[in-house]
Amino acid sequence: MEKPNLNLTEERERLLSFLFRKRKIILSFSLFVTVLVFGLSYLITPLYLSSAIVFPAASSSVSFSESRNVKASSMDFGEEEQAEQLVQILQSAQIKDRIVEKYNLMEHYNIDKNDEFKYDKLNTAFEGHFSFERTRFGSIKIDVLDRDPKLAAEMANEVVSLIDTVKNSIIRKRTLPAFEITKRKKEHLENEIEAISKEMKRLTGLGVVAVNVRSRLYQALVDSKNPQEKAQLKAKIEVNNTYGSTFDGLERERNEKIIKLEDFKVAYEQAESDAATIFSHKFVVQKAVVADRKDQPKRIILTLIAAIGSFVFIVFCLLILERYKELKLKS
Repeated sequence: MEKPNLNLTEERERLLSFLFRKRKIILSFSLFVTVLVFGLSYLITPLYLSSAIVFPAASSSVSFSESRNVKASSMDFGEEEQAEQLVQILQSAQIKDRIVEKYNLMEHYNIDKNDEFKYDKLNTAFEGHFSFERTRFGSIKIDVLDRDPKLAAEMANEVVSLIDTVKNSIIRKRTLPAFEITKRKKEHLENEIEAISKEMKRLTGLGVVAVNVRSRLYQALVDSKNPQEKAQLKAKIEVNNTYGSTFDGLERERNEKIIKLEDFKVAYEQAESDAATIFSHKFVVQKAVVADRKDQPKRIILTLIAAIGSFVFIVFCLLILERYKELKLKS
């Protein structure tokens, strides 16, 4: 056990001795790279960060069902599923395209419109300046970096406002066709009821009466003493015998369709509400404000990384060079 420990101690002493002998080269190189990186950091365009925070709202709609508590639903914060949906909407092409068009980001990011890969460069630049992520509290943080602090804040708030616009647009693409189908079915029922009512009105004009009145015609015929009245009653009875069953069938059909229409009106009103109502799908916790200090570059961090990286790099290179010399002497 003593021999390995002895070898390890010797290796450490050799390494320290090597570093001491090469200290001037190591320190000179590390200092040069550190100063160079620190100087170059002033050439990097400073970027300002503006952040907005939103909570997703629970999915809700105006309900015509008495069993549903709409107020509670509209006041609830969304859970994990709604948060994931919101992130997907924020990352969608609809929001990106609207922001790019409104703020002319192609020109703002100095991308040549004739460039063969302009859209790829635009996507890369957009992803580098815009980020959307869930926080551990279930909210969504919207970060926008830009060289113009006012523009960064404006674009972040514009993204927040576009959430409802884009989501409502997506929802309407589904609810509008459903509403149109429901509307056509309702109008078809109303037209059928109107046609039946017209036919019943025509039969009523011929003298056909409701079934509960029809049974009294025979009693009226028996009780009547006037020959002219008897003739009229016989004619009326004959008409009712001919068309009475048709009238009764139409009446039953109309009543059934009226009941069906009343039930269908609830579905129609729900579909109309879903297609026409504009909801807010978010709770804005924090609006983006204009930053008064740059976020990037962080010169201290860059300088520290440069110092450590250059030290490790030069030591590694010197060790390889030293080892190469030893192997060359042995050969």
